[in-house]
Amino acid sequence: METSLPTGALYTVSMRGKHESVHVAEYLNNFFSHISLSAIDSVFGFVEKCSLYGGRPFTQPQLSDRDIEWMHENEVGLRLPLTNHFVERQEYESYRWLLEKYHHRLNSIIATNDELISWIREDFPLYKSEASVIKNINTPLKLSKALSNFDTVVLPMPCNDDVDFLQKIEQKDRIRLFANAGCAYTCPSRICYRSFSLMNKFGDARPECSFPIKTRDFQGMIDFELEPLIALGFKQFKVLRERPTSRTGF
Repeated sequence: METSLPTGALYTVSMRGKHESVHVAEYLNNFFSHISLSAIDSVFGFVEKCSLYGGRPFTQPQLSDRDIEWMHENEVGLRLPLTNHFVERQEYESYRWLLEKYHHRLNSIIATNDELISWIREDFPLYKSEASVIKNINTPLKLSKALSNFDTVVLPMPCNDDVDFLQKIEQKDRIRLFANAGCAYTCPSRICYRSFSLMNKFGDARPECSFPIKTRDFQGMIDFELEPLIALGFKQFKVLRERPTSRTGF
């Protein structure tokens, strides 16, 4: 996705592969220069070590305090991917210090666990909340439930192709779609997400992938045509960083 993205939309971008020693402005210029800074509403990535992360195994912080300060000065929010499937109340309480540190009007919590987001919304009201793609919200019923718990919802990548489903969504301003797609686009089960939750929680779990179990088509990174989606009324998109292999799977 090297050409400029359509105007009139807002984008959240991945910090995957970034080290906290690299300034976020440099990272954005190196990997997302096709998106104007004014069109980037937020970035998502790891800060301090936390067992509530999911989606990817935590190996090191990606964003520093200096990064966050620069982002806020430029009206760019931080999205914390607290998407672990498994959360206990005591564990949540142990991370109040982290939630207090990043409690800011521009920042958001991405979550999979409904209990976790309810606790955060009650105790830290400045955070915006977003239902993670990991929840696989791909039916009207699932979407209705998610919108009752979260401010916004990320729809899974295959939903971009379901025009009938997209057209019938009434609150399109509360939906985030993918601007590009990796291995999850064709994955039949997405069992990796649960294994990453276990890795971040206990450390000794192993990553799992459905590919050895059920062969599927690896298409590399796919860039979606965004103009038709914008024409339908969708304005918020999630942009992944392409890996050197042109895949996003581990």
